[in-house]
Amino acid sequence: MRNFGLIGFPLEHSFSEKYFTEKFSHENISDCSFNLYPLKSIKEFPELISSVKFDGLSVTIPYKQAIIPYLNHLDDVALAVGAVNCIKFDYSNEQGALSGYNTDVFGFEALLHKLRIPKNTKALVLGSGGASQAVTYVLRKNNIEFNVVSRKPSSNEIINYSELNHDILESHQIIINTTPVGMYPDVKKCPDIPFQFITSEHICIDLIYNPSRSLFLKQSEKQGVRMANGLIMLYAQADKSWEIWNK
Repeated sequence: MRNFGLIGFPLEHSFSEKYFTEKFSHENISDCSFNLYPLKSIKEFPELISSVKFDGLSVTIPYKQAIIPYLNHLDDVALAVGAVNCIKFDYSNEQGALSGYNTDVFGFEALLHKLRIPKNTKALVLGSGGASQAVTYVLRKNNIEFNVVSRKPSSNEIINYSELNHDILESHQIIINTTPVGMYPDVKKCPDIPFQFITSEHICIDLIYNPSRSLFLKQSEKQGVRMANGLIMLYAQADKSWEIWNK
């Protein structure tokens, strides 16, 4: 039996187990299983992989960056992004080797192309965690200017939520929520931005997919925006992970 799974905490919101279990069933893949492994601390990771012989793992919040010191190798994209959401296990030697990849990049690029973003637009990226790193990598690759917004700015290049005003919102036509704020079960929360300055000229993206319409998207929808949740990204990154695990 080949073992796959997802690590993170909490995992009640995850679609991965259902997605891969249904994939295995529909494609008559009988020698694979996919399970959830909620880790309260990343320090539990070594014990987990010593107790289960994995072929591949997905990584979600809050460990996309914290997992890196536990890996033997990063591919070029994961190294550039500084975050990992896919681990491949190689047992060609006795100790085994863990390689980290970032398929969020592939997934977000698929979402961006689906939306057909106009040229010469600028983006506001809400959040500065692992998902944000993947999003900003793709924005740079596609020559889209951006600013990152964070509750705790770590440099002059990052904007504090309290600084957001009409001029900033008007000059950034894409707003991307990369934070878990508003994710199930805390569905009554959303990033603290001045929605009154959002117009029908904006495109609002929330990487959250549960609920399918987060409070962030509901508030944005009132302003007549074009919008999308993270489902396209989610399916694309999951399929890319499966491809990597089966190389």
